[in-house]
Amino acid sequence: MYNLAYAVQHALLMKISARINTFNEEDNIGAALESVAWADEILVVDSFSTDNTAAIARRYTDRVIQHEFASHGAQHNYADTLCSYDWVLVLDADERLTPELAAALQRLREGGEPAADGYRMARRAWYLGRWIRHSGWYPDWQTRLYRRAVTRWDGEPPHEAPKVKGTVATLPGDMLHYTRRNLHEHAAIMNYYTDLASAARRRQGRRVSPWQLVLTPPWIFFRSLVLKQGFRDGWPGLVIAYFAAHYVLLKQAKQLEAERNGGNKANQTGV
Repeated sequence: MYNLAYAVQHALLMKISARINTFNEEDNIGAALESVAWADEILVVDSFSTDNTAAIARRYTDRVIQHEFASHGAQHNYADTLCSYDWVLVLDADERLTPELAAALQRLREGGEPAADGYRMARRAWYLGRWIRHSGWYPDWQTRLYRRAVTRWDGEPPHEAPKVKGTVATLPGDMLHYTRRNLHEHAAIMNYYTDLASAARRRQGRRVSPWQLVLTPPWIFFRSLVLKQGFRDGWPGLVIAYFAAHYVLLKQAKQLEAERNGGNKANQTGV
C-alpha cells in the first residue's frame, strides 16, 4: 500500500529538465550544476569548449552534448528539443539558484501540473565586488522555466528570449548572476554584443543619424545613474552608467560606419 501511494505521488510530480548552454566555462559550470542537482534531468549543450568545461559537466550528468554554435536563439531551441521533459529550466553557466528560488521551484514541482505555462524570476547581478540593486539591473526579470511545447526562443541577437504562448507567473527568490568578472571582460563582451545589435538594426532597415550619437548616450548615462538610481550602487553604478551609454554609442556608430562604408565602396568603384 505504501509503495502504491509513493508511486502515485511520484507520478504526479512535475518533471523538470534543467539545461545549460556552455562554451569555455570551466570556472563556472560546477557551481551552476550543483544549484540544479535536484532536477529530474540535467542537460549540458556545449559549443566545443577548448577548456575543461565538458569534462567537469560530466561529473554531474551523462547528458553532455556537443553542438556547433550558430546563434544564442538557435542553440537554445536545439537544446530544448533534447530535453526529456516538457518543463525546462534554463540557466547560464554564470548563474545560480538561491536556496529560496530552488525551494520555490521544488514546491512547484511537487504540486503537480502548474496552472501557468511559464515562470519568470528576478536576476541579481554581482558586479565589481558587490550585488547590484539599482541601475536598471535589478530586478532583471527572466523567464527561465517554461513548457517547451508552447515556447520558442526568438528575437534579434543579442536579445533572444523565450516567447511563451500562454500565461507567465512569477516565482519568489533570486537567480544570481556572476556577470562580467572585470572591466576588460565587460568591454570585450560589449564589443561583441554591439556587433550583433548593429547588424540586427541594419537587417530591420533602421537608420541612424549622427545626431543620435550626440544626444542619446548622455541621456542613457543620466537615466542609468540618476533616474534608475545607479548612484546607490556606488562606484560600480557609475561604471554601469558609463557602459550603458557607451553601448548605445558603439552600436549606433558601428551602424553608421557600415552605412558609410557601403556608400564609400560604391563611390570608389564609380557606381
